[in-house]
Amino acid sequence: MKTHAFLLTAAFGLLAACGESSQPAPAASESASTEAAPAAAPATAVAKSGADVFKKCAACHSVTPDGRNGIGPGLHGVSGRAVASVQGFTYSNALKGKGGVWDDAALDAFIAAPAKWAPGTKMMFAGISDPADRKALVEYLATLK
Repeated sequence: MKTHAFLLTAAFGLLAACGESSQPAPAASESASTEAAPAAAPATAVAKSGADVFKKCAACHSVTPDGRNGIGPGLHGVSGRAVASVQGFTYSNALKGKGGVWDDAALDAFIAAPAKWAPGTKMMFAGISDPADRKALVEYLATLK
């Protein structure tokens, strides 16, 4: 019985990892820091932020140079790559028929709402609604060369 409870808890945890946080954003007074934020964050800070956002994707996608496919295709080198072009991954007809290249605009649109960008996609992820999170994620993916 304990094994069943553990498996259910683990499955729920994986499903929760695919969605956005249900935690409300802190109020402006809670999020205000006593120190002023720098005018422009260094590129490494953007990549770290994007890596943090990527945690929502890590249950299904890898970013390792070996290009390991999981439930979704490996994303190492995705920026600038042709859509639906990873060898050994079975894409939906929706993505196969999309064509084009994964540039910043295409990645942003797909990450925002996969089913809207490619109706019929097999990707069962609702998307990331926050534009800043998507921007950080797209910039992080571009570093994976």
